[in-house]
Amino acid sequence: MAKQSYQTILIGAGQAGLAAAYHLRKQGVSFIGLDGAGQAGDSWRSRYDSLTLFTPRRCDGLPGFPMSGDPHGFPTKDEVADYLQAYRERFELPIRYGARVVKAERHEGRFRLKLADGETLYAEQLLAATGPFQKPAVPQAAASLDEGVLQLHSSEYRHPAQLQAGPVLVVGAGNSGAQIAVELSGQGREVLLSASGPIRVLPLRFLGRSIFHWMDRLGLLRASGQSLMGRWLRKQRDPVFGRELTESLRRGAIRLMPRVSGAEGRDIRFADGSLLKVANVIWATGFRPDYSWLRVDGALDGDGRPLHTEGVSPVPGLYYLGLPWQRSRSSALIAGAAGDAAYVTARMQEDRLLGSRLD
Repeated sequence: MAKQSYQTILIGAGQAGLAAAYHLRKQGVSFIGLDGAGQAGDSWRSRYDSLTLFTPRRCDGLPGFPMSGDPHGFPTKDEVADYLQAYRERFELPIRYGARVVKAERHEGRFRLKLADGETLYAEQLLAATGPFQKPAVPQAAASLDEGVLQLHSSEYRHPAQLQAGPVLVVGAGNSGAQIAVELSGQGREVLLSASGPIRVLPLRFLGRSIFHWMDRLGLLRASGQSLMGRWLRKQRDPVFGRELTESLRRGAIRLMPRVSGAEGRDIRFADGSLLKVANVIWATGFRPDYSWLRVDGALDGDGRPLHTEGVSPVPGLYYLGLPWQRSRSSALIAGAAGDAAYVTARMQEDRLLGSRLD
């Protein structure tokens, strides 16, 4: 297979990767982006049908191309997917889709990448923008449930018609779990929501403005992970945005349950010792990172998570994007990821010019 060489290879072309590609193109870098998906925005298209972002459009745009529509309104997941596709086309970004990287390693002072189709690529700099959400995290208890119980991770859930008759337990009371539970509670079935701790709820709007406007005014979105405010925020449970869950709980349309502690057959056991027979379980239990393709000494810690300072790896020429708290609280948001992309690509340009990290 052909062996091609670039100054920079970008792995992952979600919102953070596309923002990085925008800046790399402006820098005049010889680069290519690689993504295993079929097209831009596919990670959003594959989410559940009713998903609506809790950040307003004014916070969801990438550099050089604001998202259209009411800037204070909240876009659907398909709207975000279409926007990312339009963004890639507008700036003619050199992204190859359907290109899955199976190995990246150091070889003779450069990075050598092997693709699933056998192709080999080389680069002086490598920017990993795959983020931390590659592998669904499902508790061990799931393996102990009877085959007659329908189990879906939140990444597999699309709409209520997927479920069989009977009660549904949603495990995990973050924003995805809360939205799914609220949707199912309107289908005339028994819905239970398992939470591992107290649920904090914030309104989507306050005094006529998005709650993120006020968070920004208070400096919460700009707080770095090392600041006093950032260290406090990182200890807090992420809030659920919107009042729909609170209202559904008040009406009894959703029943709140303690943390799941085990399972057997058709029974789920909770932390308070109670048991519940279930017909459907949706595991809204998050994701785990998967950097198993990154075979570079010093790139990852003992748990397989990136070692970095604000996206800059201790490995010369290696950088990361799309990580929670990469530089601030807003790193988890689209606009924050775009800001991180500007910072990291500027550092990459500086390192190219100085050559200090590529020796």
